[in-house]
Amino acid sequence: MTKLDRLGRDAIDVSTTVKALAEMGVRVYRLALGGADLTSSSGTMTMQVLNAVAQFERDLLIERSQSGLRRAKSEGRTLGRPSKLSQEQKQDVRNDLAKGISGYARKFATSRQTVMRVRDESSRPAPA
Repeated sequence: MTKLDRLGRDAIDVSTTVKALAEMGVRVYRLALGGADLTSSSGTMTMQVLNAVAQFERDLLIERSQSGLRRAKSEGRTLGRPSKLSQEQKQDVRNDLAKGISGYARKFATSRQTVMRVRDESSRPAPA
């Protein structure tokens, strides 16, 4: 194996997985470290250090992503996929939902989920 973080979600999960494999008689080697045996004492320490670094990198990535999303929202950018329906089509859907969701989905060549999303938007206050 070359990357430890592929074994689990976090350092504790990776460590638990390696221990469980060792109990079953499976020896885990890290090829990028010259085939270091991760079940040995020195291998366990190495694995813990590498797991800590991988966790730190994941945390930094999450922080940067959240910061970028906050900045985009503060700048007034619309996040997510662009709407398939125009504002007029959305209003038409809201006015005539009694015809049924499937009918509108066929009329606008879109999915039922898109029509339901428009319906749910109408119960929320309109964006300023």
